Amino acid sequence: MVRELILILQALGLLRPALGTLASRLLWELHAKVSELLPSLPPGSLQPLLSHPLDAPRWEALESLCQSLGDQYCCRRYLLLKRLDLTISAFHWSDRAEAKGEAMKTVLIPIRETLTPESDVSIAHILAARADLSRLIPATSKAARRGTSCAINKVLMGNVPDRGGRPDELEAPMPSWQSRRDNGGGRKAGRHGWGGKKKKK
Repeated sequence: MVRELILILQALGLLRPALGTLASRLLWELHAKVSELLPSLPPGSLQPLLSHPLDAPRWEALESLCQSLGDQYCCRRYLLLKRLDLTISAFHWSDRAEAKGEAMKTVLIPIRETLTPESDVSIAHILAARADLSRLIPATSKAARRGTSCAINKVLMGNVPDRGGRPDELEAPMPSWQSRRDNGGGRKAGRHGWGGKKKKK
């Protein structure tokens, strides 16, 4: 609750309340600030994403759907975190990592400990979602790139080794086996027919 309250204060541009502030006074200040900002919003911006009334069967269906999606997202996040752990461990195999190993752990371990497979999305987020959340914006659009572009996007990779993988450039198959008789040899393939010399006894 404290974390959500801090996010609300930051979104509204309010300062943290002083110690000992009554909850009723804090809620009154939040209500006054929201009422002040509501007229400046465009029309229809507060339409809820979930507009149908929820009776008992729909609540059960919504909870079941939320649980199923949560389990699926947890599995996917666990897979991504496992890939991350393997990638980090691969960096420690290099010779340079022997000298920088402790520095790498100091930076990576605090970040890794905050990443958990469990998702914190709940039904409360669905009830609080607005209709504009359903507007899909391409990840490559200018509006999206304003928030995701960074200096690393301008880094160009140098020459990398060719790993192949092109079937049209594979070597021709080995020639088919032909009998010695087809090449003019009249000797039959006997016990020592394939060797150049007989084994010594």
